[in-house]
Amino acid sequence: MARARISDVAAAAGVSVTTVSLVMNDVEARISDETRRRVREAATAVGYAPSSVARGLRTQQTRTVGLISDQIATTPFAGRMLAGAHDAARENGHLVYLVDTGGDQTIEGEAIRALTAQQVDAMIYACMWHRVVDAPAGLPAQAVFLDCRPAGGGYRSVVPDDRAGGAAAVRELIAAGHRRIAYIDTDDGPIASGLRHQGYLEALGEAGITADPTLHVSGDTSAHGGRAAAELLLDLPEAERPTAVFCFNDRMAAGVYIAAHRRGLDIPRDLSVIGYDDQQLIAAEQDPPLTTVALPHYAMGRWAMEVALGVRAEGDEDATHLMECPVIRRDSVGPPPAQVAKPNRRRASHTERPPQAATDR
Repeated sequence: MARARISDVAAAAGVSVTTVSLVMNDVEARISDETRRRVREAATAVGYAPSSVARGLRTQQTRTVGLISDQIATTPFAGRMLAGAHDAARENGHLVYLVDTGGDQTIEGEAIRALTAQQVDAMIYACMWHRVVDAPAGLPAQAVFLDCRPAGGGYRSVVPDDRAGGAAAVRELIAAGHRRIAYIDTDDGPIASGLRHQGYLEALGEAGITADPTLHVSGDTSAHGGRAAAELLLDLPEAERPTAVFCFNDRMAAGVYIAAHRRGLDIPRDLSVIGYDDQQLIAAEQDPPLTTVALPHYAMGRWAMEVALGVRAEGDEDATHLMECPVIRRDSVGPPPAQVAKPNRRRASHTERPPQAATDR
């Protein structure tokens, strides 16, 4: 089907081509509201849309933004960043060109060159999780980093405030009356691990609680890793066991639930648990629903897009903005038990599921 031309609109509206151009490009001119209405109705009727390429040549703007990511486009966990970025772009009249590189540096370089050739108005470089990255070659100086920090600075960036989030989680447990609080960490070594541990120590110190190194254990970032780490904690002598556990993420917290339930421990009556991330289909679906710390993915996506478009002014060009990670309160935190439950104490219930293949420690 042939594309409608500006002359087709002019003929349908009974005006000149110049008048159509002025109306469709929102140029201030002495044109009556009635004529503007007639031109727009004619454009709709014939299926005409102004050329974004031609308009870009006139205005030096293409109304587009390039967003390069490693895996967030294919990961529901971090997809809220894209939603925030898209919403902010749409509200400001921009379209987002999304390129998911899968972490491939060759694809990354090709994407930067292609977006530069398209003359996008801004560019955002996003990662699936908080980390330090080397700025890719060819990335414009005005680019914004989303959920990552450029090594050596030089760019504006936004990341979650993982240290403050870790401290907030532990303060929640302290406020409930707990003093023997464990931290189940990850042995994968991401930046967030160290920052959340710093927050854990900070909150304990504020409350005058001496950190017990036996309550800091690690595992892989899965339910299996969380369960194995929880087993180590629950195998401690009775007086040394924790009454509460703060987990690096929600999947590890789900493993703590498994370990506790297999020993007949009730959450939160016998053991309080807090996760991190507020992962969809994990935290709220636990029994009881898991109290956790949310990663502000949507807010970070909006922030990055608004800064990239110049809608939001944020201090120094190479500053890193720390985004608050709020505590999401559900039902997995309660006061500490008068005495930590003995291991392998099982609740009498006709609905109890048969034990799984793995045996209790």
